[in-house]
This record gives sequence, structure tokens and C-alpha cells, in this order.
Amino acid sequence: METQLLEVFRAVARDGSVTAAAGRLGFTQSAVSRQVATLEAEIGSRLFDRLPRGVALTEEGRTLLPHAEAVLDRLTAARRDVEDLRGLRHGRVRVGAFPTAVAALVPRALAAFRRAHPEIASSLVEGLTPALLDRLLAGDADVAVVSCVPADEIDRSRFDLRHLLDERLLVAVSREHRLAGRRTVRLAELADDSFIAGSATAEETLLRASLPSGFRPRIDIVAAEWTGKLGCVAAGLGVALVPALAARGTPADITLLRLRDEDEPVRRVYAATVSGRTGPPAVDRFLTHLTREARRFDRTA
Repeated sequence: METQLLEVFRAVARDGSVTAAAGRLGFTQSAVSRQVATLEAEIGSRLFDRLPRGVALTEEGRTLLPHAEAVLDRLTAARRDVEDLRGLRHGRVRVGAFPTAVAALVPRALAAFRRAHPEIASSLVEGLTPALLDRLLAGDADVAVVSCVPADEIDRSRFDLRHLLDERLLVAVSREHRLAGRRTVRLAELADDSFIAGSATAEETLLRASLPSGFRPRIDIVAAEWTGKLGCVAAGLGVALVPALAARGTPADITLLRLRDEDEPVRRVYAATVSGRTGPPAVDRFLTHLTREARRFDRTA
């Protein structure tokens, strides 16, 4: 059943006149009469009694009218809700991000987005890149800020990737470390140092990003959280690689050193969405804020 038939039926019922309804709808009188006849044929009942002056609803017509009004009202509400989504007056954005992106980059983008669009519900979940990509595929997130190294790219056949920045890794040492006065170091100069990492296996940590040939770090202390890692560094128990995105939260009793260009591990940071899946309209606007914050970070890093 076409909704236009219901609209014509409602207009005739309200006006009690085919002629008046035709004028209000912008149709000819004969067009309105044909559409009423079509609806009556579909319903299988006469909906109006034709009177010398106008028309009157039959019992079947009175029964149909509230249902027609409910259908048309719901359709109007649906159109309004969709338009609100397009106009960013309603909707949601569910964001996932790897831990160091939550240190500054993503929260700043999300805060700017909320200021610009307070009507949009937004949420943020922290996780590691593989888990975040799984959340995207499962439909539990709309966009994820993820990272990878050049040798371990994300599957572009499954995900659309918007490049945000290339993030360098810095070396955190205590203020009393023998190299604390330097600006740059080689990883080879740290061969005798204990590395504090999130796993005892280097291949499962940030160290896997770019290790010089033959360099095998010694990992004596495993700490999953950054507060623990940096606390151990500050106490002089070892050194750690720190992503540039997390550098702003480095304690004052720790020195951050740049690696020489030939040793510098780089992580590529992307905003990922699922290929072929249309996300909420608000996602595109959030990505605009996220890209802007990433550019600011690149200029100040």
C-alpha cells in the first residue's frame, strides 16, 4: 500500500470534501477520487459515503482512519529522525583507541567534537589494535584509532584506513642515567641496559617496531601499565621505549631521548572503519576533528 493513498484518505476525511482535499494537496479532484477508489479496492470496503455536499466516513473508514494517521505520523517521525542524523542533531559515535592515543590525541578530538555537537552521544573505549579491529567488525565501535609498523600493515581489504600521523618512539631513561645528558642515542648504546616492557618477549612489545639487526634487548621487568613502566625507569631499574603520543604525561624525573634516524622506530597511526560499511553521519564529522588534532600534534612533536 502506498503511503500517498493514506495521505489522500486522511486529507479527505479531515476536510469532508474531495474538492477541498485536492486543493490542499495540490492534486486535481479526479486524481484524488482515483486514489480514494484505489485505496477502497485494496481495503475491500467503501471508506466514504458520497453525499450531495462532500463525503462522510463509513464505519470502515472510521476504523481505518486512526491506523492511517498512526502510520503517517510514524513515517513523519522517521523522516525527522533521519534528517536529524544527517544534520548532526541526533546520533552517536563510538570510538576505540589504543592506549597511548588516549593520552592526548583522541580525548582532545572527542572534546572538540562534543563542544561542536553536544546533541551527539559519544563514547570511548581503550584497547589494543587487534581487539579494536575485532570490535569494529563486530559492530561494537564506529571508528578505531589504531597503530601498526610498516612491516605489519593492517588488512586494507577489510578496513578503510585514514592516515593520521607517523609516531616516533622515544627512549625514557632516569635523570641519573649515563646518557641522560644526550639528545639522541643509538639503540646499540643501550645493549647493556635492561628494557622495561609489557611482555618478556620483545616481539610482543613496542620493541618489535624496528630493532636493528642483531640487537636483542634484555627484559628483566615486565609492566603492563605505563605508570609502572615509568616508575621503574625513574627508579633506575631500566629504560623503556615511549611513544611520542604519550610523551606529554612523562614524569619530571625521567628524560626522553631521541633515537638516531637509522634506529628510529616509527608506528603508523590510522583511523580505521570497516570497508563497505556505512557509518553514522557523525563519524565523518568526528574524523574531521581527529585529523585536525593529529596535524596539530605533528606540528608540535
